[in-house]
Amino acid sequence: MFNEIVVQEEGKRILDEFGIRSKPYSNGYHTTDLIEAISTLCSKTVKSGVTIFNLISAEDLIIRENRITGLVLNWTAVEMANLHVDPLTIESKFVVDATGHATEVVAILQKKNDIRLFTERGKIVGERSLWAEAAEKDTMENTKEVFPGLYVCGMAANATFGSYRMGPIFGGMLLSGEKVASLIEEELRRSR
Repeated sequence: MFNEIVVQEEGKRILDEFGIRSKPYSNGYHTTDLIEAISTLCSKTVKSGVTIFNLISAEDLIIRENRITGLVLNWTAVEMANLHVDPLTIESKFVVDATGHATEVVAILQKKNDIRLFTERGKIVGERSLWAEAAEKDTMENTKEVFPGLYVCGMAANATFGSYRMGPIFGGMLLSGEKVASLIEEELRRSR
């Protein structure tokens, strides 16, 4: 609900790449209009061929031979109204949990299956209290595969692997999204 967001110098490159205007703030930090940033990212993402589902919730995962192969989706309004409506199933080679602090997709996997995640404890470690500088760094380190076919990025990465929550700096989110895309692209190249 911020009108402006703060992006550190490393993340400004992504704003520039997408043509999102920003202003210097102080010592390596920049601000940008939230609506311009989000609407531009969404628009250019859709124009690149990606489908964004609106008002949809993940209610389950598709697993085959110990690998995530898709999602079971339903309309959020159906879930809120507690209606029994058949869900949609979407198959995919990879799933990314970018649901933030709640790690909603990883939590479903952990709750419904007897599995071991690629974390120190084999389960969601949980988010620690706010330390923005450490969280920004850790977000990049924690952006990775957490179970075969399932990746985490942004705050979902920190919550899954047990790092700190961030403050109002959004560059780490942008850089984490870029990293997870790169990891998946690399995996797709290897599997060809």
